[in-house]
Amino acid sequence: MLTESQKAKFEAYKTASANSSKAKERLANLFDEGMYTEINAGVKNGEDYAGVVTAYGYIDGSPVYAFAQDKSVKGGAVSKQHAEKICKIYDLASRTGVPVVGIYDSNGAFIDDGAEAIKAYSDMLMWTNNLSGVVPLISVIAGTCAGSAAMVACSADFVVVTDDAELYTTVGKEIKGEDAVANGTAAIAAKNDKEAMEAVKKLIAMLPANNISAIPMFEFTATGKTASGTAADVAEAIADADSIVELSDGFGTASYTAIATIGGSAVGIVATNRTTNKLTSDDCAKIARFVRTCDAFTIPVLTIIDTEGFDSDTCVRDMAKVANAYAEATTLKVSVITGKAYGAAMAAFGAGNADVTYAYADAVISPVAPVTAVEFLWHDKLKGATDLTAERNKLAVQYADENASAFDAAAKNCVDDIITAEEARAKVQAVLEVMSGKRMTKRLPKKHSNMPF
Repeated sequence: MLTESQKAKFEAYKTASANSSKAKERLANLFDEGMYTEINAGVKNGEDYAGVVTAYGYIDGSPVYAFAQDKSVKGGAVSKQHAEKICKIYDLASRTGVPVVGIYDSNGAFIDDGAEAIKAYSDMLMWTNNLSGVVPLISVIAGTCAGSAAMVACSADFVVVTDDAELYTTVGKEIKGEDAVANGTAAIAAKNDKEAMEAVKKLIAMLPANNISAIPMFEFTATGKTASGTAADVAEAIADADSIVELSDGFGTASYTAIATIGGSAVGIVATNRTTNKLTSDDCAKIARFVRTCDAFTIPVLTIIDTEGFDSDTCVRDMAKVANAYAEATTLKVSVITGKAYGAAMAAFGAGNADVTYAYADAVISPVAPVTAVEFLWHDKLKGATDLTAERNKLAVQYADENASAFDAAAKNCVDDIITAEEARAKVQAVLEVMSGKRMTKRLPKKHSNMPF
């Protein structure tokens, strides 16, 4: 039998648990049928609750842990107790191999905690970085994400921002909504909480539960489109219908990254878009980060290559990031050269050491741009030309046909097959199926590589 005091405390506890808040509404939007189970619901900071709701539930029938900061309690201030609740979620995720979704909306640290507030953030940063590459971590910045919290949120594998998002440090410039995608901070922009949770659900469904789980499989239909045109056009034609989740749109506009399915199997797609510009530092950061994320969860990477190369005046160091990401990736790698593949770009994308490399019949594969090759190798043929530019361009076409064609690359064992745009989807789907059991590639024993950050 409960005493009167115990009854009163229990009623107060149940009432507090039942109270609605923005944080709980966000969790309801995230989980199947709005159902979830709270963890450590009674934890307090002084007389108030800890300012974060931690829980587990299901997304499309699969278990997921989540936390949502509650700005209605002391502005969602991160106290020692607040951080301990979040770290408990991380700990459970590490034990069970289950994804974590963090929903951020807090004015910052609980200043009264002093040094403990710093330790609270340090603990969360330690957990997020240790879990990175083990289970998928997704951050939703749905309001204020201030100070050290911005570091924690942006340490996730994927960051989703709403129009109400505000990211800043104590000394930095505030970043709002879609601006966070444009500068590479976030992968997806959503108008509101509901749209953000839908984006998270789609991402979670496409990702394995952890780094040793199998890749999800789905029913699928083909688009019936031909794999030609812009990077997005080619990706859309090769991927299953309505399966593409584009990431970091607007950041690094000469490149394209997306999670999609091909033949019902999850795949990461990297594509270059030569109709825009040469690849910049932003493109390099975008591609390298994406490839490393896919590799962490053994998601195959399809690289669609059509680029004149890197803007080497600005991104020499960043070119090496791309090369490092591809070289270290042991996941299944398939390359399709749909147009131009020159020099450093061809090398960095690992087309030479991909598991399978296809090329369109009109692809141009060359150590340098054909017009440059003409200047160095066929300079004598330019003598006496009345219009030097026109003659150089004419000879460049000849050079590409005679010395840098897909057929020349195939003869030199640099591509595995020459295909048409109409064949691209079937060819890629077939190799993904037959090589789905690829074993991890051997690498020299080491702690980690020293990539050029």
